[in-house]
Amino acid sequence: MTEGSTTTLGYAILGLLAREALSGYDLASRMRARVGFFWQARHSQIYPELTRLEEGGLVTHHVVEQSDRPDKKVYRITDSGFAALSEWVTEPPPGPRAARDELVLKAYSLWLAEPELAVALFRDQEEVHRERLLEYERIEGWMEKEWGEDILRTESPRFASYAALQRGIINERGYVEWCRWVAEQLERGKGGAG
Repeated sequence: MTEGSTTTLGYAILGLLAREALSGYDLASRMRARVGFFWQARHSQIYPELTRLEEGGLVTHHVVEQSDRPDKKVYRITDSGFAALSEWVTEPPPGPRAARDELVLKAYSLWLAEPELAVALFRDQEEVHRERLLEYERIEGWMEKEWGEDILRTESPRFASYAALQRGIINERGYVEWCRWVAEQLERGKGGAG
């Protein structure tokens, strides 16, 4: 695989495989459970990406025979894959990305909304993000209890998982606060041109 031809999804897959060998199915499950909070991919995107990574020499697979199901391929990262991932990790992302957040887009036109409906929307979203925050905090507590000091060892994949989770926690706290603030402003009927 040529330099720069690995996609962000490819690097997400390499990051998961750097921790453990996985089947395509298990990879999709881990993608949802471990990185799905900040990076999402459809199941149908993962298998073609695995093929590209394997063609590029970044992953390899072996077949595991199963008596009750079809045989499965289990993928693992290669030395070249580790090298590519290690290099990519410290490269800056390609410029600031425009956030695609539909709720923020809706907030931009709130002055056109029925205030009661807008309040209901933002209170609902506040609760959605509060629930996600509680889930992240539950995971944080589990990590701290189960992994102990490993979460502070920067050379550990556990530190990396904990660091990514901290970003999610901070993001959800901010989102809850913003939704609450918008709803409160709408309830008070305060506004201004902008």
